[in-house]
Amino acid sequence: VQELGRVNGLLTVVKATLEGVKLAVKGLVLMSAELDDVAQALLVGKVPSVWLAKSFPSLKPLASYVKEVVARCQFFHKWLTNGPPTVFWMSGFFFTHSFMTAAKQNYARKMKLAIDMVEFDFEIKDGEADCFEAPA
Repeated sequence: VQELGRVNGLLTVVKATLEGVKLAVKGLVLMSAELDDVAQALLVGKVPSVWLAKSFPSLKPLASYVKEVVARCQFFHKWLTNGPPTVFWMSGFFFTHSFMTAAKQNYARKMKLAIDMVEFDFEIKDGEADCFEAPA
């Protein structure tokens, strides 16, 4: 839920600033300093600083950044539509540590264990095709 809130916050800023730049270019609204910064960043292929303020950490150029935002949205949409995935895209989270803590809490509650007794054990896989069962 927290991750989706962060993604929605980012998408809200992206949409608002893009709409603002569009209106400012048409002369329908005043081009504020923030909108000018957004327009200048877009012109040179950089991620606008106002987006990065609400974003996951990224040093990517604009095109790669947008591609990653779309991939993250698709990941969460698939999760909401089909239920929890068998494989989690760990770097797709804004704060991986929060996700890992929540997973431990959920497992501890389900198994009626103290959270301090729960540890992670990792297996590196090539992807979903390499995983035949969901984690416990």
